[in-house]
Formats: sequence, structure tokens, C-alpha cells
Amino acid sequence: MNAVSIVIGSICILMIAYRLYGTFMTAKVLKLDDSKPTPAHEFNDGKDYVPTNKWVSFGHHFAAIAAAGPLVGPILAAQFGYLPGLLWLLIGAVIGGAVHDAVVLFASMRKQGKSLSEVAKDELGPVAGFCTGLAMLFIITITMAGLSMVVLHALEHNPWGTFSVGITIPIAMGVGLLYKKTGNLKVTSTIGFILLLVGVFMGPYIQGTALGEWLTFDMKTLAVILPIYAFFAAALPVWLLLAPRDYLSSFMKIGVFIALIIGVFIINPAIPFPAVTEFIHGGGPILAGPVWPFISITIACGAISGFHAFVGSGTTPKMLDRWSDIKVVGFGAMLVECVVGIMALIAATALQPADYFAINSTPEAFEALGMSTVHLPELAREIGLNLEGRTGGAVTLAVGMTYIFTKIPWFEGLASYFFQFVIMFEAVFVLTAIDAGTRVARYIIQDFFGDIYKPLKRVDWVPGSIFASALACLMWGYLLFSGDIGSVWALFGVSNQMMASIGLIIGATVILKIADKRRYMFTCLIPLAYLFVTVNYAGVWMVANVYLNPTASGYSILNASLSIIMMVLGIIILISAIKKWIELWNAPRTRLAPITAA
Repeated sequence: MNAVSIVIGSICILMIAYRLYGTFMTAKVLKLDDSKPTPAHEFNDGKDYVPTNKWVSFGHHFAAIAAAGPLVGPILAAQFGYLPGLLWLLIGAVIGGAVHDAVVLFASMRKQGKSLSEVAKDELGPVAGFCTGLAMLFIITITMAGLSMVVLHALEHNPWGTFSVGITIPIAMGVGLLYKKTGNLKVTSTIGFILLLVGVFMGPYIQGTALGEWLTFDMKTLAVILPIYAFFAAALPVWLLLAPRDYLSSFMKIGVFIALIIGVFIINPAIPFPAVTEFIHGGGPILAGPVWPFISITIACGAISGFHAFVGSGTTPKMLDRWSDIKVVGFGAMLVECVVGIMALIAATALQPADYFAINSTPEAFEALGMSTVHLPELAREIGLNLEGRTGGAVTLAVGMTYIFTKIPWFEGLASYFFQFVIMFEAVFVLTAIDAGTRVARYIIQDFFGDIYKPLKRVDWVPGSIFASALACLMWGYLLFSGDIGSVWALFGVSNQMMASIGLIIGATVILKIADKRRYMFTCLIPLAYLFVTVNYAGVWMVANVYLNPTASGYSILNASLSIIMMVLGIIILISAIKKWIELWNAPRTRLAPITAA
């Protein structure tokens, strides 16, 4: 198998799915009607509700949903071989992820752009609404820990990488201040991007210096630094750090993956990985569980993601200019994210299996495999960094991309710079997600505890913001400090896919209300049935075999409790939905709600 065949075949499948299934979903199932005003027009306030060009909306939505998940999940899932991951990426994204994102966006727009918990309350009742809100709080907390875990090993004892990532903070703040003062986007963007590149190329000169020693951290120290950073970042105005960093990182994301796609087409690397490995039955050094259900849980965002519901019922539904834009923004962006996941899978499986396992396993686990590295020692010399035992996925992506480009003769001297640039590229996206996610968690905490203490409801009340930010960082920071990538990423996957199940439950309810044919409800019920069984089986497996197993490295009473709570919430929401579905099914069709009415 070679990489070009995978890329061309996958892109063709996704384009056909967008043209046929995407059109069916938007035209037949959701019955999108551009004669109706969208919430952006109906409530246009020039701040939150703003009619926006569909391609600008697509860029915002894609940047928001495509964080580290589609990069890391497929890399970790490569443990099972390239075929299981590739199949789930394609099938899951078309049948599940794109449908989920489109129906959640549609459901939110029908309710004036409200959050998913508010939509659930309106569609399914107050109990389901409360459970959805509580589930969203758990998920955003676990997501922060899962995403942060990605970069810990990438920056561990890596002063060059730490410097390159750290320098993005003052650069982004400088860009924010300069743009606020001058209003010149082109100049500030150019300056910011040049400074990012300078930060990467300065890396070798700080190694071995006092600054380099000061920036050399172990994993536990980094696990403390990240939540502290997030506390201050969440409290800063969005225009000072969050917005400029998100804007600058979008250039990096587009540039890196265009370069990878071009590199794959020019070099056409072979895929030495087997289609299926011996670990499909479990017992792997990276993920202990079997290929099902953990292929779906591990890949998560690249195929279907409940985290997208935060965006699809947050900023995006307040921006769409026309109802038909849902096809491009909701359905289309998920398919593009699937391409990102496929490219990450190729970068991982382009490595020799022994090299891949050496990076993603602990030294003890790799030694037990009885494998010998092939190209890794040479790559380590070219990059200038010990690569073994750097679990988490971030290093594997950077090494895989670097290995592909080393086939170009003149590239060898740039290998170390390219590697650190990709590390910075991944870390900046994680930090951006941490900034935004911690802020969202702060809002959710204030909303929940505000029912007990009313001033907390005010997001502009400084003591309340500090309390909520500190509590959010403390919760996900503890998970980060006490966990490992196998346990934390599985916890993230279970909670994330449970959120996707909730999104599909709400989507099925809305479709049953508005569709011409009741069987269209199965567009949500089919992926929901698979996902709900998968996520609950995975949750039970992790609780029984890892979280409550004292001999397992991921032993954690807290993680077990969170998993059980998430599963219970999902069951309560499903029961509420089934009652509502029976009621709607027995109701005369004339009593069903119109397409775009609240």
C-alpha cells in the first residue's frame, strides 16, 4: 500500500458523500429554506449575531472544531494497523460526524442559536436539559486534560520546543495590541508569522545556555504549568491573546497540511505498517483494549465528535447568512477534518512499525515487544532529540512528517527545524483549545453555581470569574497531573463520544418533528445506535479493567467516577428522548412543528 492511493481514494469518497448524502440531508431531511431568515439576520446585533459569508463561517467553524483531536486520535489508533483507522475515519465521518454536526447546527438555529443544553431542555424537557448541561461541564473538563496530555511528552526535556511554543504567547499578545492600535490586519499578520518562524530558528541557540536549562522541564512540571497558564489566559480579554493566537495558528494549520499533502504526492511514501496488527484483540502497548470499541473511542474527533456540539450550538449558528450554508459549514467542515485525520494516520503509518512503537510506548513496554528500531536512531540524530518513549501522538506526527520529507535530498539539514515547527504547530492549537475551552468551562460553572449564588451568573463579575476559572483549571489540571495518555485519552474519547450521542439524540428528535417522512429519523438513529453501544461498552471496559484495577497504570477512582456519571447521564437523556419519540410518533403529522420555528 502507498500513501497516494489512500489519499486519492479517501478524497474521492468524501467528495461523493458531500455531493450526494450532504444534499440529501440538507434538502430532503432538514428541508432547509433560504426564504426564512436565519438567527444572524433575525437578531443581528453586530456582536454575536452577525450574518457572515459562508466561506468565512466555514473557516471559523473548521478552525474551532479541528484542534488536536484529529491529529492525535488516528496516530494512537495506528496501533491496530492502518485499515481499522482508515475505515472508521471514512465511515464514521460520513454516516456519523457530518450528520451530527449538521443536525446540531440546525437544531440550534431553530432555537435562535441557543446552546445544546437549552435546546435539549426545549425539545426533551428540563431533566434532559439539566443532564445535558452537566454532561457538557464534564466533557469540557475532560477535553482540556486530554488535549493537554498531547504536548507533555513533546515538550518534556525539550528546551527548543518549549521556547518555540512559549514565545508564541508574547507574539500573539503583541499582534493583538498592534492590531488594536493600528487596525492594519495585513501588517500585523505578516509580523506575527515572521516572528513565529524566528522563534523556531532561535531554538538551537538557546540550548545549552542558562535560558535553555531554565526551559528544560519534566512532565509533572509541565502538567502544573499548563493549568496555571490556562487560568491567566482565560481571564485575559479575547482580543489580547485568544483571537490573535487563533488567527495566526490558522495559517500554520493550513500551511502544514498543504505541505504534507504536497509531500505525499511528490514522494508517495510506502506504508510499511500492516493493514491489521496483532493488537486488534487487545493487549497493545499504547491502548490496552481491543480494536472495537477503542478504534472509535480513540480516533474520536476525526470521525465524530461531541466537542463539535459546543461550537455548533455556540458561535456558528449565530453567524450563518442562509440556512443552506449548513451544508458547507456543518456537513462539509467535518469531512475536511476527516482528511486531516487521514493525513495524520498516513504520517504515523509511514514510519516503520518498530519506530512507531518505540516513540509511543514506554521503554519497558517497547522492550517487551522484542522489536528493534530501524530509522529512529538516524532521525533522532538529524532532529537532535531523543525520540523514544515520547508518548501522546504529537511527537509521532512530527517525526512521521519529517521522515516523509527526508526523502528530499536538500531537506536533511532542515529536519530539526521542521520537526520543532510541527511541534509548535500542534502545541499552539492545543493552547488555543485550552484558552477557549477553559473560558467555556468558566461560563458553564458560573451558570451552574449561579443558581445557588446569584452573583456568579454575571460573567462580568471579577471574583466570580476568578473562582470559576480557578475551579475549571483545578479540575482538568488534576486529571492531567495524575493520568497517562492511555487512560486520559480513553476518558476523553468516552466522554466526547457520549456528547456526540446526545447530539444525535437531539437531532433525531428534531428530525422526527419536521421531516416529511418519519424514516428520515434513521439518519441519526443508525449512528446513534452504534455510538451509544460502543461508548458504554468502552466505558464499562475501562472502569473494570483500568480505572478500578489497582495493578493497571491508569488506576483512578476519579476517572472511574467520571465515566460512570457520564454513562448514567447518557442513559437518562436517552430514556427522556424515547418517551418524547413515542409521543411524537403517535401525534398527527399536522401537529408537528414547522421547519424553522422555535
